[in-house]
Amino acid sequence: MAVEMLSYIERKSPVHELTGVTKLLCFIIWSTAAMLTYDTRILLFLFILSIVIFIVSKIKVKEISFILIFILIFLLLNNIAIYLFSPQEGVKIYGTSHILFEIVGRYNVTIEQIFYQLNITLKYFTVTPVALLFIVTTHPSEFAASLNKIGVSYRISYAVALALRYIPDVQRDFRNIALAQQARGVDLSSKEKLSKRIKNAASIMIPLILSSLDKIETISNAMELRGFGKNKERTWYSARLFQSKDYIILAVFVLMLVGTLVITFHDGNRFYNPFL
Repeated sequence: MAVEMLSYIERKSPVHELTGVTKLLCFIIWSTAAMLTYDTRILLFLFILSIVIFIVSKIKVKEISFILIFILIFLLLNNIAIYLFSPQEGVKIYGTSHILFEIVGRYNVTIEQIFYQLNITLKYFTVTPVALLFIVTTHPSEFAASLNKIGVSYRISYAVALALRYIPDVQRDFRNIALAQQARGVDLSSKEKLSKRIKNAASIMIPLILSSLDKIETISNAMELRGFGKNKERTWYSARLFQSKDYIILAVFVLMLVGTLVITFHDGNRFYNPFL
């Protein structure tokens, strides 16, 4: 059976052995560091480190390839939009203009703009592997316990866990309905025209939505019958106690964040400028 997209993948690795709280806090710290800095040197270091962490986790690229392709397409569209709406942003930030070639009007290609958008791309490449690792190496129930442990309401935490659990179910339902419709002669392959394929897709989406609503109703009734939400607090079966390695990893990530902030803001500007 194919690996479900954005579902928990069980492995024996140092990343899986960390508690959900540790991984959640590390992800928050990592994202904060990557978002605050525009220092290319730091972003490159974080990107290389994220690749190392990905290898250590023993998660295969093919297991998350679909979502990676989706993110890369979004990144491409984002870069195009940045250039279309602000083609001189890099010039404004770095204060110099090294024009490679002119296009039309204010649209020209400068080294500064390329460097600025390179940093934007590095931010995505830095955060994406860690974000995906956090999702696929943390069991939904433990994720809910982690959210609750850092102060999020257990009702919201449980809703997030249910959403993560439901993603594989939706994918399985989609495949089953698609196979059933194809057995009835509904063609979704590239042989059909795009307009026809979109129309045929509706024959899958409507049953999928209806079956999803039915499952939501069943789960809601089950939770209500069990008195979910009656008490202000609850215990978690999947919660795990901190171990020494959790404290060590958290300390390393905090030091990394502090080092990132010091290097980034030591001159009062978070943009690393190689053009001065």
